[in-house]
Amino acid sequence: MTTDRTDAPDDVATEFFDRYRRALLDRDEAAVADLYAVPALILFPGQSLPVTSRAQTERFFAASWSQYDGVADMTADLRVVAATAHSVWADVAWRHDGPGEGTERFVYQLVRTDDGWRIAVLTPMDV
Repeated sequence: MTTDRTDAPDDVATEFFDRYRRALLDRDEAAVADLYAVPALILFPGQSLPVTSRAQTERFFAASWSQYDGVADMTADLRVVAATAHSVWADVAWRHDGPGEGTERFVYQLVRTDDGWRIAVLTPMDV
């Protein structure tokens, strides 16, 4: 993703997470993997997971689609909490329909790369 239209942090985040949402709803692990930087870092409670390859991200998402069985739509309530010319930090609450309707919340650090904005750090948060 490039930001040819604007580099305003709110617009960067909105455009990025619209693409991310579409890739998730399409269950397209290749498209999701395209949105992660390599290297990246996933900071689970009690565990830091370094992402060292695009294939690692693809495998993770391919193995996790079943937890979203029945989810046909989701929305992102997003708030940019900080930004620089090369990074945007966004607090995102994902709300989804379907069985087990629920909310997940993460803080993402997006970084500007030669290929557009990518997720460099993902931190799960309490809802």
